[in-house]
Amino acid sequence: MLDGIWVGLSTAFSFSNLLMVIGGCLIGTFIGMLPGLGPMSIIAIMIPVAISIGDPSAALILLAGVYYGAIFGGSTSSILINAPGVASTVATSFDGYPLARQGKAGKALTVAAIASFAGGSIGAILLMIFAPALASVALLFHSAEYFALMVVGLSAIAAFAGSGQVGKALLMTLVGLMMATVGEGALFNQPRFTMGILDLQSGFGFITLAMAMFALPEALFLVLDPSRSNSGGSSGDIKDLRITKAEAKKIAPVIGRQSIQGFLIGVLPGAGATIASFLGYAVERNIAPKEEQAEFGKGSVKGLAAPESANNAACTGSFVPLLTLGIPGSGTTAILLGALIALNVSPGPRLMIDQPEIFWSVIISMYVGNVILLILNLPLIPYIAKVLAVPRNYLIPFILFFTLMGAYIGQNNATELLMLVGFGVCATLLRFANYPLAPLLIGFILGSMLEDNFSRSMQLYDGIGFIMERPMTMGLLALAVILVVLPTIRARRVRKQELEAAESD
Repeated sequence: MLDGIWVGLSTAFSFSNLLMVIGGCLIGTFIGMLPGLGPMSIIAIMIPVAISIGDPSAALILLAGVYYGAIFGGSTSSILINAPGVASTVATSFDGYPLARQGKAGKALTVAAIASFAGGSIGAILLMIFAPALASVALLFHSAEYFALMVVGLSAIAAFAGSGQVGKALLMTLVGLMMATVGEGALFNQPRFTMGILDLQSGFGFITLAMAMFALPEALFLVLDPSRSNSGGSSGDIKDLRITKAEAKKIAPVIGRQSIQGFLIGVLPGAGATIASFLGYAVERNIAPKEEQAEFGKGSVKGLAAPESANNAACTGSFVPLLTLGIPGSGTTAILLGALIALNVSPGPRLMIDQPEIFWSVIISMYVGNVILLILNLPLIPYIAKVLAVPRNYLIPFILFFTLMGAYIGQNNATELLMLVGFGVCATLLRFANYPLAPLLIGFILGSMLEDNFSRSMQLYDGIGFIMERPMTMGLLALAVILVVLPTIRARRVRKQELEAAESD
């Protein structure tokens, strides 16, 4: 193993492969900032370039750099214009955008950059140490466990609801789950709820829905309420780029916890960075003191650091099943698997033994890439943050352009633009009625995965008996119940204490 690591070090630090890391990080970061062009699209575009390189190590290092660079850069549009073009950066917008609205765009981007760097770096170190052992753990998870994991993700919706909004959050989650059923079903491969519209056979596009829930209502709000554009961040000088010692102490344990949790979730095939970011946000909100819980969703540095560190650590963790088992954990790693096969590399248990230079050079390049991303991005933060200094009459068309472009690129279908406008108007009305939109998107993202794994489990076990037969499934479902009940118990205890205090007065 030590010989393999040494070979990997020499391969990763060769001049040509360092150029691959830098090039991949640059491409991923800057294209990842554009809503609609997520890592999957960018890697698909880059595959012909990677194959033309010929060297499997260099090609995979380039594609891996594009992958985590896109996740790193994808938070920028979420923070600045509330347009999360990638599912894993949706949770970033919950507190990142309110910070930008408060004139703290520079601080938000700094926290995101540091949390992303720490998450990716800790993930790379854990990957180097535990990759072979974690591969066997990942094999223990079957469709029943993945179904239970999706339920855990859905049970955390209370963390995305404001005070007294749990009922509204539950309703919006159910709407998201219903929207996820549109299109071909997992069990019978028959179109459902398409109303005869051919373009709906593949269901609603995530990019379209994300833009409709966040970016388009923001543009409409800027039109309807001009005072929203006069935030502290609209001045010509972008200030407050540094984080204070108190804020550093706040986010340090959050980054540590969520880097480890995000990595472990990323190791599970099919879980990925999206679930890691949502669960990271939910966990940190639930364990935060009551006064800090109230800050979540309004510009909490903890609420920003948690999903950013979790999703970057999960991206690194997703390479465990890809390299050690040959199992793609997400759509992005499925494309990477296709690139490996095209380069005559067979991922699996033998890769570490037969081709250690590929296995270890990719892992080591991830840490190098995270250092490069931090060096590249931190000096650019004052310039990136100046997006908010754009006058309102230019900012609104800018947001609308990227919203429409992102929705069209996502499906390459003009019908998506009509759906975008329809959903956007509905989302604006829901925001006026004070309904939280994040639970709807969570329900939509997790809904299809929930249905797929539930259907598969029902087929394998001839009914719902799999819940009783698999202890890990029961444990995860019990955790989901705790996540639902715990906030309710805590809220009742607080109300009781307040009543007792009022009576004593």
